[in-house]
Amino acid sequence: MVRRLTVMVGLLALLGGISAQAATAAAPGTRPAKPRLTGSKAVCSVPTTPDTAMCFARVATTRAGKPFVSSDVSPDATPDGYGPLQFETAYNLPATAGVPQTIAIVDAYAQPNITGDLETYDNVMGLPLFPTCTSDAQTSCFLVLNEDGASAPLPVAKAGWGLEISMDVEVAHAICQDCRIELYEADSASFGSLEHAVNTAAAGGAQVISNSYGEPGDDCTPASTHNAYDHPHVAITVAAGDLGYERACPAVLSSVISVGGTTLRFTPSHTYGSESAWYDGGGGCSTTNEARPWQTSLGAWKKLACGGRGMNDVAADADPLTGAAVYDSFKKGGWNVVGGTSLSAPLIAGAYALAHNTSEWAFPGHSVYENRSGFRDVTTGSDGPCREHPVRCRAAVGYDLPTGVGTPNGLSGL
Repeated sequence: MVRRLTVMVGLLALLGGISAQAATAAAPGTRPAKPRLTGSKAVCSVPTTPDTAMCFARVATTRAGKPFVSSDVSPDATPDGYGPLQFETAYNLPATAGVPQTIAIVDAYAQPNITGDLETYDNVMGLPLFPTCTSDAQTSCFLVLNEDGASAPLPVAKAGWGLEISMDVEVAHAICQDCRIELYEADSASFGSLEHAVNTAAAGGAQVISNSYGEPGDDCTPASTHNAYDHPHVAITVAAGDLGYERACPAVLSSVISVGGTTLRFTPSHTYGSESAWYDGGGGCSTTNEARPWQTSLGAWKKLACGGRGMNDVAADADPLTGAAVYDSFKKGGWNVVGGTSLSAPLIAGAYALAHNTSEWAFPGHSVYENRSGFRDVTTGSDGPCREHPVRCRAAVGYDLPTGVGTPNGLSGL
């Protein structure tokens, strides 16, 4: 009987990262209990020099304040955290686009084990083989490039950004399982290097570019110095930040799709339950970047009293305590539970690729305002406090700054 229950645990884990602790409840003694996840910590430090970005990944931690890694408990431990099945269920998404689509992931520094780690992720999650790309026309494949678009030399490795890279690549692949995924590893976290990588990705034909980083508190002034994030017919998703109500560059630019964060919950029967604004998610009003007409025409706009561009446009799961299962063998290896708006940005990037409609929009972010019925309105929670303008921090009926027009419910909004 114990052997049968153990096999069932493995099958549940393969179906999308269901918590091993919950799955083994009926089979006491088959695996040690895992420490309870109670908090989170940033994996990248806040930049101390201007024009430098931090990654916005946050790893879930135990009551002792330490990141939980599944390999700490058992060599054969199954991952906690959400996987492909949960995200497909929550956001009513198909697994494949059915047409060639390229998602570019832009990050700083290198994760030297990313190809093998992605293979491990796919094996455990039951995803099909995902080979290295060998031609420009190939899809359903993975490629690691430097900021110039070459396979070598790659930049130096850094552990925090390495976990960020693992999450970005694995989540984008989990959402769009037949997309071509191109990872562009910038030489550093300076905007000069990151923006060079974004321009290279756009020139290489990516339909979607995911950016899970930013400089907190920066209004991207002047915007003309950040035109790397303005490419017609390319969906450029950007993480809003993880320091609560605060602007961040480049999410504050009106040329990108700023992605806020939610706490995503499921029912006991593993169907979509609810979402609320994640308290640490970024958001705010720009003082220098002009709002697009599709924002200023919203009924909620006057109440928000934004002088310029409003963050955010859309949202998705970001709370590390409802985060993604991420395999990362670099440094202290194993299965982590990772969130932050670094999770929501590749989630939305994958959804844009699944919809494969970016060529129809000069600015793909416009689509979410024209097709708001394709999103679930998030009406609870906040990313506050923001004492001067409390309404700006709160999720509400209709458009709001923490979650934008809401979270995807299928592809009709993209």
